[in-house]
Amino acid sequence: MSCILNIETSTTVCSVAVSNDAECIFNKEDHSGPHHNETLGAFVDEALSFIDSHGLKLDAVAVSCGPGSYTGLRIGTSMAKGICYGRDVKLIAIPTLELLAVPVLLGEHPNEEDALLVPMLDARRMEVYAEVFDRALHVVRPIQADVVTEETYKTYLDKGIVYFFGDGAGKCMSEINHPNARYIKDILPLAKNMFPLAEKRFAEEKFEDVAYFVPFYLKDFVAKMPKKLL
Repeated sequence: MSCILNIETSTTVCSVAVSNDAECIFNKEDHSGPHHNETLGAFVDEALSFIDSHGLKLDAVAVSCGPGSYTGLRIGTSMAKGICYGRDVKLIAIPTLELLAVPVLLGEHPNEEDALLVPMLDARRMEVYAEVFDRALHVVRPIQADVVTEETYKTYLDKGIVYFFGDGAGKCMSEINHPNARYIKDILPLAKNMFPLAEKRFAEEKFEDVAYFVPFYLKDFVAKMPKKLL
């Protein structure tokens, strides 16, 4: 088993958690808005102090690697790299959409053995970042940016129950009018849910190169020109 510092900044929520021996033992969350540059440092300082004061040895840092907010992912990655360099520990990358599925699988859904899971992150307008998993978190369809219509997931829905969740799912349900569609509310990517995925990657020694690791943005960042004042 291992002690892992988990960092999640892919959406407007900023969260940090510490897991030890496959149990979450420290957790901090800020749901008030996208100001990770102000919040993350304080959360990480508290988490590291907690680790040190309890006589634990930090083994790795796990960070959500996207897709998600360009700025949020950059802030989280920079913080994770800094800790890895400073404490000489391993870096673990956790895909955001896979992380979204963890609380669903640990909760009361899905009941059906052949059900599929479709975590979604909002990509503005009627577009979402989405991936299709089975209940064992095997990829059925790789991640991509979807413009959601009633036909987008019809192939899967015609075969059985499909669960949609994440901050992109709510706006899509008016388009997905299929009797096999299920919507799970209030599912967010949070650091406290990262440890099952982080522990698995740690055991399999799936580590990132700290120097060269970059988040998975899916889309290129496009800077907006400021509006003219006159």
